[in-house]
Amino acid sequence: AKEMFFDPLKERNVNTHIIVGNHDITYKNTLEVNSIDLLLDGYDNCHECGTPQTINMDGLDILLMPWICRDNFDHCWSEIRNSRAQILLGHLELNGFQMYKGMPSYEGFDAEEFSKFDLVCSGHYHHRSTVGNITYLGTAYEMTWSCYDDPKGFHIFDTGTRELERIINPYTLFEKIYYDDTTEDHSTYDVSKYKDKYVKLIVVNKKDLYQFDMFTDRLLKADAYEVKIIEDFSELDAENVSDDIVENSEDTMTLLEKYIDELDVTMDKDRLKNTMRSLYTEAQDLEI
Repeated sequence: AKEMFFDPLKERNVNTHIIVGNHDITYKNTLEVNSIDLLLDGYDNCHECGTPQTINMDGLDILLMPWICRDNFDHCWSEIRNSRAQILLGHLELNGFQMYKGMPSYEGFDAEEFSKFDLVCSGHYHHRSTVGNITYLGTAYEMTWSCYDDPKGFHIFDTGTRELERIINPYTLFEKIYYDDTTEDHSTYDVSKYKDKYVKLIVVNKKDLYQFDMFTDRLLKADAYEVKIIEDFSELDAENVSDDIVENSEDTMTLLEKYIDELDVTMDKDRLKNTMRSLYTEAQDLEI
């Protein structure tokens, strides 16, 4: 972090404000112990936002809002309700937005609480989305398979025009290959583009076993970080699905939701799905 981010900022004398988020803190109930304190030691150009604060840039007041927890709850909400700033930048958890593409979160505060601001931009959720005056910026790069086929990037906010420009990150980490030798000749397929990538080879049709073996051999030699081969098990009965097939499922949440749909129960299945989404998201955040 120092060599690739903080040192270049200091060399270029870039005045930087860094908002403390939930992944920067040691304890869930307080921001007092956080990694930003350690990282910013010796960087006079970088300023930690561990408490709510209003800064002025080019005559524009901007309220910076860190992760809201039990320890700072009253202070944060007092600033939100009393602030005269028209712009809020923060690390917020609001319900009704997508944590990952196609995976809405129903935890957190009501977005209506922030309606007084002209623009609210937030980190935390990995998928970029906009509803009303609130924009979740999404992550700057792919982190997990949940980020697949979901464009990433960073943003530039113009304090004069108040326009928010998105710069797309052209680099990806996760790629899928749909193998079907009935429609495509894979003997000439370019596998060099999968170098340093995480790859899922999804087998749709495999009629020519020799061609498939040659293709997978070339793919495995292409220096990908990881290659997972996933067969098409759509024709198998549920009773015959092995643990290996479950582990290789393409999308964990899709698998869970389908399983819940098939349960013979009278409970609210949508509520159960929301609970499973929350547990799944929390599990992804755990350090192992």
